[in-house]
Amino acid sequence: MASEKEWLETDGLGGFASGTATLTRSRRYHALLMRSGPPSRRCTLVNGFDAEVCTPAGRFALSAQRYQPGVTAPDGWTRLESFTDEPWPTWIFRLPDGRVVRQEIFVAHGRAVTVVTFTLVGEPAGCSLEVRPFFSGRDPHALQHENTAFNFAPVPSGQNLRWTPYEGVPVIEVNTNASYRHDPQWYRNFLYETERARGLDDTEDLATPGVFSWAFTEPEAVLIFASPSTGGDYHGFNSEPAPEAAANYRAMELTRRKGFASRLHRAADDYLVRRGEGHTIIAGYPWFTDWGRDTFIALRGLCLATGRLAIARSILLGWTGLVAEGMLPNFFPEGGKAPEYNSVDASLWFVIAVHDYFAAVAATGQRVPANDRQQLTVAVEAILEGYARGTRFGIRADADGLLFAGQPGVQLTWMDAKVGEWVVTPRIGKPVEVQALWINALRIGARHNKKWRELARLAQKNFAKKFWNNELGCLFDVVDVDFVSGCNDASLRPNQIFAVGGLPFALLRQAQAGRVVAKVEQHLLTPLGLRSLAPAHPAYQPHYTGGVRERDGAYHQGTVWPWLSCAFVEAWLRVQGRSAATLAEARVRFLAPLLAHTKEAGLGHVTEIADATSPFTPCGCPFQAWSVGETLRLEKIIAEEIL
Repeated sequence: MASEKEWLETDGLGGFASGTATLTRSRRYHALLMRSGPPSRRCTLVNGFDAEVCTPAGRFALSAQRYQPGVTAPDGWTRLESFTDEPWPTWIFRLPDGRVVRQEIFVAHGRAVTVVTFTLVGEPAGCSLEVRPFFSGRDPHALQHENTAFNFAPVPSGQNLRWTPYEGVPVIEVNTNASYRHDPQWYRNFLYETERARGLDDTEDLATPGVFSWAFTEPEAVLIFASPSTGGDYHGFNSEPAPEAAANYRAMELTRRKGFASRLHRAADDYLVRRGEGHTIIAGYPWFTDWGRDTFIALRGLCLATGRLAIARSILLGWTGLVAEGMLPNFFPEGGKAPEYNSVDASLWFVIAVHDYFAAVAATGQRVPANDRQQLTVAVEAILEGYARGTRFGIRADADGLLFAGQPGVQLTWMDAKVGEWVVTPRIGKPVEVQALWINALRIGARHNKKWRELARLAQKNFAKKFWNNELGCLFDVVDVDFVSGCNDASLRPNQIFAVGGLPFALLRQAQAGRVVAKVEQHLLTPLGLRSLAPAHPAYQPHYTGGVRERDGAYHQGTVWPWLSCAFVEAWLRVQGRSAATLAEARVRFLAPLLAHTKEAGLGHVTEIADATSPFTPCGCPFQAWSVGETLRLEKIIAEEIL
C-alpha cells in the first residue's frame, strides 16, 4: 500500500490531532481531539466531522469519509484545490460558483484544544455552513460500535456546550460562534483502509450529537474542541467568545512556530511532552508512548542538537529514579501499568546520552550543576555495577569482559519484534551493538571511577578478537550465540556500524573500519537509511506489509530504518576523513534524501521505517522520534564540520 500524506498537530501534553491531506481518515488514530493525561493514557474524543456549504447555487460538501465496502461520501475531495501543512493544516476548496472556502486546523500548545476555522472568500450573501462532528470517547487503539451507553446530551458550560460520552471518560467542551441543533445519530461502518492493510479491525461506528450552523456574515466560522479537565491555563476558554479565542490561539501559535530554526526543529518539539513536573519523549505518533531506548537515542538530536539543554536535563534526571537492578525501563504500558524492563540497551543508551549532555553543556561554556552531575553519575554507576555483576534476562559481563544478554522467549535488543511466543530475531549471546554500547559506557564510567578502566580494556581487546569475520571482511552480528562459545551469527546486519560511528568512541582500527563501512554501504544502504538485513540472506523480506505476523516477521529482516543513517554517516566520515568535499558529498548523498522525505508520508517528519526495495515506500509509524532526532543530529554534524 502506497503511503499517503499525513499531518500531525501535538499539544505538548501527549495528546494530538492527525489526519490526511486528502480529507478521509484512514487510521483509527486519525482524530481532531486525542486527549492525554500522562503520555501513556490517551483517549480519543472527537474523531472528525462532515461539513457542507449552502449557497444559492446549491449545497456542496467540504469533507469526505470512507465507508464499507469502500465508498467515499460525501464528495468534498472533488472540490479540494490545495493543501499545505504550513503553518498548520490548511485546505482550500473551490465551489462551482467560484467562491473559495479555507479550512484550517491547529492545536494549541500546552492545552488539550483543537481549533477548526472556515473562512469564505467571495460574496457571503446567501451562504451558510453546517458541520456535524463525530464523537467517540475510546481508547485510541480500540474501535467504537453503536451502543446504548453513549451519552448524546450536551450540558451548558457558560456559553459553551459540554459532552461526557461515557461515564469516566474525559469531557468534550465546544466553544463556537455557531448555533447548535440537537440531532443525535449514529453514523455506521466507517472504513479505515490503513488498518485493513495492516490486518487489523477496520470498521467503526461514530456518534454525532447534532449540527453546528453559521451564516457566513462573520469573517470566520469557528469550532474549538477542548477537554478542559486536563488542567492547565485555557486563557479564558470558558468566557471568551470563540472568534477572539481562536484569534488568540492563532497568534500564540504563529509566534511559537516562527521561533524554530527549521520545520524539522519544529517537528522535534512534537515529541517533547510534559510528564508530571518534568519532561519525556514520545517515541512516535500515533501509537507509541515513551520508551527508554527511543528516548535516549532521540534525545541527542531532539534536545542536544537543537540546544534544548534544559529539557534534556529534565528528561535525564527524571529517569535516574527508575534505575532498578542496573536497568532502566524499556517502556511504560498504557493505562498506568508498571514499567517493563525488557531491554539490554536502554540503560547503556542512557549512559551515552548523559555523556553527550555533559559535552553539550561544556560546549556552551557552562558547567553542569554539582547536584545534577552527582545524580546522573550515580545512575551511570548503578547501571555499570548492575551489568557487571549480572541482572535480569541473563545480562552480565563474561570473563572476556564482553556482555552476555538474553533468554528464550524475550526480545532484549532494538531488533525486538515478537509475535505471540515467536521472537523473530532473538540475538541471544553477545550482540555486536550491545558490545559497542557497553565498551563506550565503561570508558565513560572510567572518567569518574577508575575501576572500569581494566574492564573496558579487556572488553575492547576481546571485541576485536572475537567479532572480526575475516571471511566476509566485516563483523559478526552476534558471537557466542545462545551462550555457546565460538558459535557466531554472520548475518549481515547494520548493528556493526556502531563499532565505527554513532557512539563517542570507535572500536576498530582504520583498515577494519573501512571494510565495515564499505560492506554496509554496498549491501544495506538506501536513500532512507539502512536495511536491517542484507538482501542475499534467506530470511530477507523486501516489503513490510500484510497482517501482524507478516509485518513483524519483516520488521528487522530487511526493512529500512532511517534512524541508523546518522551512525552510518558518522562512520563514513571517520573512514573517508572530514574535508569540505566529503562533507558536501555527505550532505547530498545521505542527508538530502531524508530532508526530501519530510514532504511525504508524515509531513515535516521522518518515518519509522520503509520498504527494503525501491521505491522504498515509507511505512510503519509516520512520525518517529529517533528518526527525526538522528536526522537533526546528522544535519548538525555536517553543518558544524563545514563551518
